[in-house]
Order: sequence, then C-alpha cells, then structure tokens
Amino acid sequence: MAKDYRALTRDIGAYTSELRKLLPDAMQAFYALSRGAGASGRIDARTKEMIALAIGITQHCDGCIGFHAKALHGMGATREEIAEVAAMCVYMGGGPALMYAADALRAFDQFAAGEES
Repeated sequence: MAKDYRALTRDIGAYTSELRKLLPDAMQAFYALSRGAGASGRIDARTKEMIALAIGITQHCDGCIGFHAKALHGMGATREEIAEVAAMCVYMGGGPALMYAADALRAFDQFAAGEES
C-alpha cells in the first residue's frame, strides 16, 4: 500500500490544530522554534528545509517527510535535489534510510502533482 502524504499531512494538521487548542503555550513555543530555526541566516531557509527532510528520512518520520517535502516543493526544489538529499541519507543510514528515501521522493511527487497547495 502506497502512502498518501497529502492525506497524511492534512490529518496530522487537523490534530496539531487540536493540540494548539489544548496546549497553546507549548504549541506556540514549538512553532516559534520552528520559525526561528528555519529562518534564513548564514544558511538559507531552503537548505535548512533540505536538512530537515534528511533528518525526517533518517528518523523514519512520515509526518516530517510529508511536511518538509511539501515545503520544499513550495520553495521550488526539484525532484533531482530531493533525490540527492535521499542519496546522502542512504549513504549515512543504510537500508532503513533507503526505504524512507523512496518515501520522500513519493511525497515530493505527490505535492508536485498539484492536488494540494
């Protein structure tokens, strides 16, 4: 069964919205950290998203793969760039990383198909 990253990110988004209602301070702090860490500095925001995708792949985090593939698609990343990030993950993480590297490419393709912004 293929994973549907558009549906996965929508579902996670719905539940993180619930968490924002239940834990507003904690969630606000998390999103502030996300914005601060991801902002352009000496390393541009797009490169930081590539790093985040790589971490998602090597940590086997489907939600991370989905959200960062979606963000990278929106930032103009190419399929070839996603494949290069995936190759570095496989190099560093072996077979388990290969499984999630393939998923990262699938996630990017799903968002590139334009069915969800």
